[in-house]
Amino acid sequence: MSSLNPADPQPWWAPERHADRRPILLARSRFDAAVRLWLAERDFLVVDPPGLQRSPGNETHLHAFGTTMIGNDGLGQAMYLHTSPEFTMKKLLAAGEKRIASLQHVWRNRERSALHHPEFTMLEWYRVGEAYDVIIADTLAMIALAAEVTGIEQFEFRGRVCDPRAAAERVSVADAFLAHAGIDLFATMDNDGVPDGDALAAQMMAVGLDVPEDRSWSYLFSRILVEKVEPQLGNGRVTVLDRYPACEAALARRVPGDRRVSERFEVYACGVELANGFGELTDTAEQRVRFEAEMAEKARIYGERYPVDEDFLKALELMPEASGVALGFDRLVMLATGAPRIEAVLWAPVAE
Repeated sequence: MSSLNPADPQPWWAPERHADRRPILLARSRFDAAVRLWLAERDFLVVDPPGLQRSPGNETHLHAFGTTMIGNDGLGQAMYLHTSPEFTMKKLLAAGEKRIASLQHVWRNRERSALHHPEFTMLEWYRVGEAYDVIIADTLAMIALAAEVTGIEQFEFRGRVCDPRAAAERVSVADAFLAHAGIDLFATMDNDGVPDGDALAAQMMAVGLDVPEDRSWSYLFSRILVEKVEPQLGNGRVTVLDRYPACEAALARRVPGDRRVSERFEVYACGVELANGFGELTDTAEQRVRFEAEMAEKARIYGERYPVDEDFLKALELMPEASGVALGFDRLVMLATGAPRIEAVLWAPVAE
């Protein structure tokens, strides 16, 4: 269909092109309705966080859209479109909400590809007092629900296939690195989880991987993950990549008994990351240290940093133990409809 060809010269609003895309868009709407019903049946309250924030998030490689909010006095204040509703939703947990969800647009700059769009829809939900494993089960149920709504038998993307109804594979990050890249991550950090970039670079050279000039542990970790590990995930069945290194989980609590790793997971199908979830960190002091470290690294790499949301850190003092996850709604619709790129499942893409 011409609508699914990114080189199609017709604008997205051309009647012929829209007619080609419309079945996918109707499937998107059906899934949207099914998600809201699923949430309601489980007593989730759907909330509506504002997109405009003082801080868009404090992770090194997330890039926000900045703007200026003009007050009644005519003075401007720097603001950002959020990269996730996470900070606001956790404030609501601190306020006393127990089970909340959000299905809304978020914005990320420097991101446009077959799998990325500068404005996209994120499904995010939280459970207070419930285990990390419950949120993982929720996520897998949501993927199966997408397949049920569209009637697709298997996901296919770039030559890879995945059965969304099959029992998921669950593998730790350390085991995945060892299996798919020959890298022993635990040998590159101390017992407190402090990483050593030179040790990781040495292992990369030992297994024949190219080592870039930037030898920070985090950068090398990301290179290996993207190039060697992610393509092997979610093939045949969904993969839950579990227990991230603590230094790669800025908002997740550490695993009890092993400070090297955290309660963070990501879910993959056909090599595509669909969701990112945490057992949530509620230690204000540790969260501040992590944010400051992330922003220092952002300044080193990109020459910029975002302010820390002080209200969020205050709210953490009241926030109960919780687990949560953010799922890329558009990506899941893309896989569940067999679309080749994310723009094919958007009602209207951002103008280029």
